Amino acid sequence: MKKYALCGVSNRALIMFIEPLLTTYAKGHQIVALLDSDPLRFDIAKSQFPELNDIPTYSPESFDLMLDETDADTIIVTSRDDTHMDYILAGLKRDINVLSEKPMVTTAADATKVMEAEMLSKGKVTVMFNYRYNPIHRRIKEMIQDGKLGRVTSVDLNWYVDTFHGSSYFRRWNRYRDISGGLSVHKSTHHLDLVNWWLDQQPEEVFAFGALHYYGDRSEYNPARVDGRHCDTCDVREDCAYVMRWSAANVKDDHLRVEDNKKPKYTDYRTDACIFDSDIEIEDTYTASIKYNQGALLSYSINFSAPYEGYRLAINGTKGRIESTEYHEPSRVPFPIPQQTIDYYPLFGAKEIIHVVRGEGGHGGGDPVLLNDLFGSSKQHREYSILAGSEAGAYSIAAGEAMWRSNAENRLVRIDELLMGQNSKFHKEQAQVTKS
Repeated sequence: MKKYALCGVSNRALIMFIEPLLTTYAKGHQIVALLDSDPLRFDIAKSQFPELNDIPTYSPESFDLMLDETDADTIIVTSRDDTHMDYILAGLKRDINVLSEKPMVTTAADATKVMEAEMLSKGKVTVMFNYRYNPIHRRIKEMIQDGKLGRVTSVDLNWYVDTFHGSSYFRRWNRYRDISGGLSVHKSTHHLDLVNWWLDQQPEEVFAFGALHYYGDRSEYNPARVDGRHCDTCDVREDCAYVMRWSAANVKDDHLRVEDNKKPKYTDYRTDACIFDSDIEIEDTYTASIKYNQGALLSYSINFSAPYEGYRLAINGTKGRIESTEYHEPSRVPFPIPQQTIDYYPLFGAKEIIHVVRGEGGHGGGDPVLLNDLFGSSKQHREYSILAGSEAGAYSIAAGEAMWRSNAENRLVRIDELLMGQNSKFHKEQAQVTKS
């Protein structure tokens, strides 16, 4: 019987891990502890899942006591981004396995600390990059691995986060870089890891531009330059294009969580802070150029206030090209959308259109497959690795940090200056591998 302690009783923890562990994967798996800084979260979890009523609860200061009393052999880290490192390092110190939500941590320096700690521990870190598990993304990986593109030369990835989803990041703690790492870390790590994984290469150099165009007090959509408003009580709410765009529609996934803010579920936590506050310090728009260690180039952009949600992808190689366009959240797209396909263009030959079977579940059917890899069958019929470790988590974070640093410092940023200081154990380990 494997024993799990949940560090961070977030909505993600409830939906993605607690429910499956209590149902689909109950055999052979047991939740033995819940840890959070807010006791109200325990009440919510136990009211939603009565099976948790007898499960002991702990504060962050009682981490070691939790392990002593419950004998948990794995922790699942689903807390706020800036707290991940503390739990990961504490778990590795106790030689237990760690499953961490992305981003693994919020800075490259902290990522290096995690990798160094893992070298000295019997425990293992797994970072749960569920975008890898999307059926389309797995098929692209297989095509690259099968040589359909030859040697990959360049990737163009343009990601669009719509006005509904994009604005949600600016209503909450994500708006502060010291907590989230900024959106080039909190969100873009998903996308950057995906490219790193497809290419099986490591990013080396990053040059990027970024800006705050849509949110913050200088936004052209700000109805009045006043700080401290909340959507629920705002006296200029009807003049806010972002609120009114989605208040007038039947939107299932309510990022405003209006009821939560009228009767807050959690202590000192709201999801409707004003997106035009002057203390917003992160960017909502990026373009980046990234060079990889085997010669591939990535042109990446992301916009957090787009008319629709999705991405456009092109991968070029010496033998051909892949194109794919996806529209996320079709219920929020106000026009007919085509089914996503993978369009393959051999350098010399006829175009192929590949239709991929989509599964049920979040992230295009990827979440259930990830859960099965974590808690289900050990037999995986794949010729490539897909579960991510701490090194993959670290490179995605370093590339994201390099993006905002490049913009802030107006310079090209090398990944190794962020991730592998000359005195770090990880740097020395990598140097030794290179020599051998």
